[in-house]
Amino acid sequence: MPARESIYRSRSLWLDGLPDALEPRPALAADESCDVAIVGAGFTGLWTAYYLAALQPQLRIVVVEREIAGFGASGRNGGWASGFMTGDPALYAHTHGADAVLRAERETFAAVGEIGRVAAAEGIDCGFRHDGSLSIAFSGPQLARLQHGVAGKHGRGLLPADLRMLEAGELERYVRVPQARGASFTPHCARVDPARLARGLADACERRGVALYERTAALQIGDGRVVCEHGTLSAPMIVRATESFTIEQPGEARRFLPLYSLMVATESLSDAVWDELGWHGCETISDAHHLFFYAQRTIDGRIAIGGRGAPYRLGSPIDASHEQNAAVRERLVSAIRAHFPAAASAEITHHWGGPLAVPRDWSMAISIDRERGVAFGGGYSGHGVVAANVSGRTLADLILERESDLVTLPWVGHRSRRWEPEPLRFLASRAIVAVLGSSDRFEDRTDRPARRTRLVQPFVLGR
Repeated sequence: MPARESIYRSRSLWLDGLPDALEPRPALAADESCDVAIVGAGFTGLWTAYYLAALQPQLRIVVVEREIAGFGASGRNGGWASGFMTGDPALYAHTHGADAVLRAERETFAAVGEIGRVAAAEGIDCGFRHDGSLSIAFSGPQLARLQHGVAGKHGRGLLPADLRMLEAGELERYVRVPQARGASFTPHCARVDPARLARGLADACERRGVALYERTAALQIGDGRVVCEHGTLSAPMIVRATESFTIEQPGEARRFLPLYSLMVATESLSDAVWDELGWHGCETISDAHHLFFYAQRTIDGRIAIGGRGAPYRLGSPIDASHEQNAAVRERLVSAIRAHFPAAASAEITHHWGGPLAVPRDWSMAISIDRERGVAFGGGYSGHGVVAANVSGRTLADLILERESDLVTLPWVGHRSRRWEPEPLRFLASRAIVAVLGSSDRFEDRTDRPARRTRLVQPFVLGR
């Protein structure tokens, strides 16, 4: 296997499991002009290119990517195509009203099905299963948070059909987990293999005439140009779809807090183990800790489980050395042993991670500046599989000046203030992880809610 392909495959279970070779597409080798230049071949860039090409096939669309399509968060995440708000509903309601928040949330529900529709139409074999999602409480405080969250969403106008608490004994119809105190269920979530989705979407874009250059880093973005090492793209509209890697661009260092989310995966489990777990569908599963886990049953019968908590490092917030962490790995393995005991002895075959982009107010944004010729979508705070699809469709409508409900949703034109300069951002990130982790330990030990979470509320809620 070529050395670079080996590096790509080492980045996640999903990239490692791709059936096709990961030979990079040719790099941009000379100056070119186009109608729309897109920087970044993750979900935001690829969905934007896909919908632009579908709506106006005559457009010349060029995507440049520093590594390969799906190399970043799009090829490393938990594989949850999950609905619900990416951001603070109260913040959006303050600027746009409650009706706009409800419309936005329902748009995320529709996006789950839209991803499945495109995958089927384009023949993308990404294991899409629209079976819903469970959130399970293992303590009194966790149960109270679940109940409060469900009641809050119902208060915003969502229905029990969108999200509900399960009745006593109902959880075992989905999965058997020891010591569960309660659970909620939503149908608005699908399981996917995210790298297969990203790579398949890249192929679909090329079939529609989009040019995709890999191993092509954007050194400068703006003034109608994307300057790369061996050529410059000139375009009247440039889309910045760089998510957490945005902070590496000049002048953008404080745009996001790049938080690492890490995962592990077991070996493929036998049918007998799955029968013992009672996990017969492909519902995604999380718990209600502050530093929660999120898990899925993979295409090849593994448990892939992830969580937050990797430390942010001053001076090098994005670095490959952050993609594994022994303490987070042990916490995730312990969660498997505690909650999925039939898989307790399974070998852990993969451990990986990647950075996600957290705005100061934890709320996503989509914007376009026609005068400067620059558009942007991002700041998904770890919910990018669905949010990027919404962004891609919205950016396409904004660029083409199409009137649609999408362009009136509250994240369009939203602005988040920047994070504090270092070392304050570093201290905030460390405090978030430390306080939430200690709160979980306190609640697990005492079965009482931890009040110390108030210490980091200004950073977690972005107020």
